[in-house]
Amino acid sequence: MKAEIIPTGTEILLGEIIDTNSSFIAGQLPSLGIDLYFVSVVGDNRARLLDALRRAWERADLIITIGGLGPTQDDITREAIAELLSEELKVDPALWRELQDLFMQHDQEIPASNIRQAMVIPSVQVIRNPRGTAPGWWIEKNGHVIVAMPGPPEEMQFMWTSSVLPALTQKRTGAVILSRTIKAFGLAEAKVDELVRPFLQLSNPTLATYVRPDGIYLRIAAKASERAEAQQMIAQREADIRRILADHIWGVDSDTLGSVVGALLQAKKLKLAVMESYTDGLLSDTIASSPECLSHFRGGLVVCSEEARTAFGLDSQLMGSQLAEAMAEVARHKLGADVGIGTAGEGGNIFIGLDSTRFKRSITRSYLGDRLRTKQRAVNATLFELRRTLLEEA
Repeated sequence: MKAEIIPTGTEILLGEIIDTNSSFIAGQLPSLGIDLYFVSVVGDNRARLLDALRRAWERADLIITIGGLGPTQDDITREAIAELLSEELKVDPALWRELQDLFMQHDQEIPASNIRQAMVIPSVQVIRNPRGTAPGWWIEKNGHVIVAMPGPPEEMQFMWTSSVLPALTQKRTGAVILSRTIKAFGLAEAKVDELVRPFLQLSNPTLATYVRPDGIYLRIAAKASERAEAQQMIAQREADIRRILADHIWGVDSDTLGSVVGALLQAKKLKLAVMESYTDGLLSDTIASSPECLSHFRGGLVVCSEEARTAFGLDSQLMGSQLAEAMAEVARHKLGADVGIGTAGEGGNIFIGLDSTRFKRSITRSYLGDRLRTKQRAVNATLFELRRTLLEEA
């Protein structure tokens, strides 16, 4: 089964909101064995929405619209679907009474315009919406399925999980699509592409690479009639990639560098502390974002001036890697940790220092981009270096 998602709303096209709904649905379809080939964002224009629906009708078996089911004049999804199917919209008396009762329960007078939300066409099976006032639509006609859901994410996700997903599960084709994302750091995108090129040309499982702030992601996707078969295909390809990229791989799927480093620190029963200059607290924030951080993170010190560094006993003459190492040592002692990290910057270079009773080292990196981008890359480089060091000290 092939699917197309059509999110509606001029606010998406203007960049006023981010379309998280399509991302959510896209992540749900593979487990049903449904291929998603297009996501077509359309503004609040009936003619353009109808055109998008007609194109989707020609190339997809499942059409999922999101948004445009409200009571206002710019909510035009119902009208566009009715025109697509050449069916007449009429008020469903039972649905209208339900909407009126809903407003009465909250001691509110229902606006007359809300009657639009009680309008349906003959082919519609109404999907109840206990989280809002916009009912969804389920339509099966001429070998196609059209699902129309409301735009607010909490309403859409509840409707999908409680009603749409179970219905689509019954229509499964027997195929399943699984994916796994491998995360690597320390190699340029072009180099990763060169190393895994033989696998990029294969159709099942497929392999795609993406650049992310914390490195290069490699997504393996496999389609098979059984889940176990798809899992085996992914496992074999992952083993191939691990042999090629080896120590550059730091995690998979939902792993973050912070969570991976945190797990290593917990396993080794080590406490971490940091002192930051160049990264301005971003390193501490990244580490502390892990729910388990209390078990391994003592805390962080942010020193943005020479006076602040001097207050912690740092020699004002220290620069570069020596400063970063000294900051790491001070952080470790001041906060009672086993491992200390220091970050400093100078003349476009970023210096990262690591300190413990078993090791003392520093690295220097230089990144292009604005300050926020280079700080993020410095944080990722710091965590990757700490991970590598902890593994070497096993």
